[in-house]
Amino acid sequence: MNDPCKEPIGSGWLVNQIPIALAAPPGLITPVSRKQSDLFLALALVFAVFLWGGNNVGVKVLVGTWPPIWTGGSRFLCAGLLLAAFLNFSRRLGSPPISPQLRWRLWWQGGLSLAVYIVVFNTALRYTSASHVALYLGASPVWALFWEGMPAWTWHSARRYGAAMLALSGVGFLFWPAIQTGESTWLGEVLGLAASVLWTHYGRQCRALAAELPSPKVTAATMWRAGALLTPLSLIEIHKTGLVWSTELVLIQVYCILGGGVVAFGIWNYALKRWPASQVLLFNNLIPLSTTGWVAVCFKEPIPGTFWLAMLLVVTGVLLGQANWQSLLPARAVPPE
Repeated sequence: MNDPCKEPIGSGWLVNQIPIALAAPPGLITPVSRKQSDLFLALALVFAVFLWGGNNVGVKVLVGTWPPIWTGGSRFLCAGLLLAAFLNFSRRLGSPPISPQLRWRLWWQGGLSLAVYIVVFNTALRYTSASHVALYLGASPVWALFWEGMPAWTWHSARRYGAAMLALSGVGFLFWPAIQTGESTWLGEVLGLAASVLWTHYGRQCRALAAELPSPKVTAATMWRAGALLTPLSLIEIHKTGLVWSTELVLIQVYCILGGGVVAFGIWNYALKRWPASQVLLFNNLIPLSTTGWVAVCFKEPIPGTFWLAMLLVVTGVLLGQANWQSLLPARAVPPE
């Protein structure tokens, strides 16, 4: 498959992914520079972060009444099937043949990774605040950096692991109040941290799968497979606890399916095709701010001072690990690699 980053907007796969190209007549489309394309993608990721902030608050409301596995499994099953149906109807991405090996990987690498993540994420929201869980997700770039390279005696490695320590200290500030008071919220903090690692793992699986399949199809395929894998457990959950229906809960779930599912995941998976996982996950640092904003508007929930200190440490750590210091500082000020 050709690298979409190197293709002009008017030809090949990218014309179906960048809406700005669709606004111009085919004969008048001109190539867009990499910088412009990256800016468009960054703005799209900010929009996805906004949608996920609302999604986090919505799921917090849902899991207060609905079982967590049912909430996540039904959402991904519906969102994945809707997106797959749209892609098949539009036929803009073509239909590359899926080998048995790729089909297996979509089930057990992408689908299973996403299924485990959403169960842990939803359960975490039952025991701690949406802002805390979102901040743990903000530390995802640190785990991505660990996966992308082992420690070495270089400036790059020292910066990488120094950033990790800052982010981990921020995580510690979130844990501290629960440990100090002995409250049961510590389970939610542990699960939130685990969800952060699992989210990074899923992102790496999607990046690998997108090398063989267009990223929107990876999104659809992994989402409905995750929902299908969770369906038996969802039915057991409902049998044991029952399911309360209300118009408010259904509307929230619809938003989570369309906004936090189809649209946000579609943008995110396309970004993983274009950029390294650690660079895409950098935008996760905005999810705590987005979630906190939604919480303030919807719940009028006070935010403790430890949260802001933890967010400062996490964001500083991730920026330290991701910033291009060669372009920000004079060459003599940056140690050689």
